Amino acid sequence: MFRQRLTDAATAIQARFNAVLGDLDRVPVVDAMAHATSGGKRLRGFMVLEGARLHGIDPNKAIWPACAIEALHAYSLVHDDLPCMDDDDLRRGEPTVHVKWDEATAVLAGDALQTLAFELATHHEVGPGDVRADLAQSLAKASGAQGMVLGQALDIAAETADTPLTLDQITALQRGKTGALIEWSATAGARMAQADLAPLQTYARALGLAFQIADDVLDVTSDADTMGKATGKDADAGKATFVSLLGLDEAKRRADQLVTEACDALHIYNADADTLRDAARFVVTRNS
Repeated sequence: MFRQRLTDAATAIQARFNAVLGDLDRVPVVDAMAHATSGGKRLRGFMVLEGARLHGIDPNKAIWPACAIEALHAYSLVHDDLPCMDDDDLRRGEPTVHVKWDEATAVLAGDALQTLAFELATHHEVGPGDVRADLAQSLAKASGAQGMVLGQALDIAAETADTPLTLDQITALQRGKTGALIEWSATAGARMAQADLAPLQTYARALGLAFQIADDVLDVTSDADTMGKATGKDADAGKATFVSLLGLDEAKRRADQLVTEACDALHIYNADADTLRDAARFVVTRNS
């Protein structure tokens, strides 16, 4: 069930991106946007659609914020891959945007994807004005200097710090860098229904941390062909990670514990949330 719904979500999201981007002029920056938003697991968009389903929201309404979070995520990857940031040549098994085009196009494509995210989140089909405003404001907080951008800034600062980060510092960093957008994704459906966010917030906070621990594990146990991007860069740079601080086995155990916490948080939804529970388990068993 989970695999099929994840595939269905990815298909629906790609179709909407094709339609939205297809209405724009075919210039290099738009082609770069299309390149950046193609492929990937679409886990964040899937969570938007699943959270909406739990609250009885029409998927034709939920597809807009689902695409919004994928556009925002794509922008972050385009900028993260730039030479001034992580300097990566490969993403999802394809050349990164600045490699396929150039750095200026990559910067502009990322900028355009960020603004597109807010255009999609506030589309008139999403719902009443107060719902759309809440989605936009919460997305801004999750993606900016209180969330993802803050986490990325802390991560960059850690590369030149005199001492490696502590476990608490890495946890705080990753709650922003990775966790903030995952939390927005999981709670978007509840926001659309103007329902209680707490159960899905608890789910997402545990899931987001498990996701990052799993990424750290894959960085030392997988390879570039499987991951579709470079591996081992954190170790080469001497950066502290969950694996370097906890050890491989303890990091895996901690991720499993967080998945259990995430699944337990969904008890009020009973079996209706089984697909989200499967998503949490998938996060720590994936190979890329």
